[in-house]
Amino acid sequence: MQTAADTFNPTLSGLGKDAWLSELAGIAREHGHCKPLGKLHFAAHVEKGKTLLVTFETIQGMRALSEAALPLGWNMVRDHGWSHLCIGSDGDTWFRDAALYAYFDDLIDEGFFDAFETVVFYGAGPCGYAAAAYSVASPGARVLVIQPQATLDVGVTDWDDRFVDMRRTDFRSRYGYAPDMLDAAACAHVIYDPREQLDAMHAALFTRSNVQKLRTRHLGDAVQTHMMGMGLIAPLLEQVAAGTLDAGSFATLWRARRNYPPYLRSVLSALELDKRTPLIRALCTNVTGRMKAPRFARRLQELDN
Repeated sequence: MQTAADTFNPTLSGLGKDAWLSELAGIAREHGHCKPLGKLHFAAHVEKGKTLLVTFETIQGMRALSEAALPLGWNMVRDHGWSHLCIGSDGDTWFRDAALYAYFDDLIDEGFFDAFETVVFYGAGPCGYAAAAYSVASPGARVLVIQPQATLDVGVTDWDDRFVDMRRTDFRSRYGYAPDMLDAAACAHVIYDPREQLDAMHAALFTRSNVQKLRTRHLGDAVQTHMMGMGLIAPLLEQVAAGTLDAGSFATLWRARRNYPPYLRSVLSALELDKRTPLIRALCTNVTGRMKAPRFARRLQELDN
């Protein structure tokens, strides 16, 4: 008898995009549904337990960030028996598409979200924007977003010059301004690096009584990738679903950075830039005392000579 662990642990890496989509759709249809939504989006639903994880992911991200080229939520299906709804996009679209509005309208009309005890929305960057924006479809949902944009409406965020090709895209109609769409959420958690100025400015727009901001200083502009590297995404989702994620529990998880070389290198670079020699010495001494770290050992030797 095939179990969830067997079904949701395939390897789709190495396939061309069309073959990859076909394989993913086939697996989803065996356990729920898979629907194209216009030219650039699709929805793949897997029905399992009473906790539903809704993730917004790009095809490119799924194929690059997972060794098996799988949707992020399939790990939770496999390991926890959760249900999963993956809203996929071909490229960064910010999921601004009338076909998506209609799909979520249908889910609301069908009472789709009402069938679950707990609903969690997740996304990062443009996908984080979408996770926050579409969470309004499920009042009482819990939301976890990493480096989300609040909107790309130039009337609000003309200071963000990173996505100028999206400036003609409509962010004023339905599911438009992500922070307002969180008003119906039970809680939302926004993770970002405060040293990334534009990300921090977007995070400021999410200030709401039901929104908690969690800062990951020195992770830079690829926070989700580094959180995956530290193995923190699944524990974060578990705590969000359980309603236990707070500043204290996040601080405990965040201690994983002490053994994560990219984070340690980022801290070292920041200290070098500021010429904080005593702190550089303290950092290198600490790191080399706990792990094999040639770069830190060399820097410590330079300071001792």
